[in-house]
Amino acid sequence: MASSLKNLSDYDPKRVPSAEDMRFGIVVSEWNNNVTDDLLKGAVESLIKHGAKNSNIEIFHVPGSFELIAGAKMMLKKYNPDAIICLGSVIRGDTPHFDYVCEGTTHGIAELNLRYDIPFIFGLLTTDNLQQAIDRCGGRLGNKGTECAITAIKMVALNKL
Repeated sequence: MASSLKNLSDYDPKRVPSAEDMRFGIVVSEWNNNVTDDLLKGAVESLIKHGAKNSNIEIFHVPGSFELIAGAKMMLKKYNPDAIICLGSVIRGDTPHFDYVCEGTTHGIAELNLRYDIPFIFGLLTTDNLQQAIDRCGGRLGNKGTECAITAIKMVALNKL
């Protein structure tokens, strides 16, 4: 379903397991930080709302969205979390750079999911303009960071079965 048809922060809290004993890593891009700071805030608030302890949430900042892949791998080696949430924002410009960054980041995060035994959550906004990104980082369409946190909790619970 297109995110323009659904609020990214709309979920049933009763269907979310407790995150009390879970460890999370969050890797967030500094590029477009006016967007990614809000994604990070939504993710952290949602993890804590569902029982995660502040001490069980590690955050790495990386320069751009393409670096989310390497940052997530470093996070895994250093902290061994139960899940890693990758948050970034790429806004289309006038060159094909947008396509390369989005495709490379998507493939890289998918590869991490295949290679390692923990979930790497894809929280990369790929929008045509700044307004679309704002709408998805706490604006009228909710917060992708919140959605990613809920996904991480559910995937960790599934992985522990």
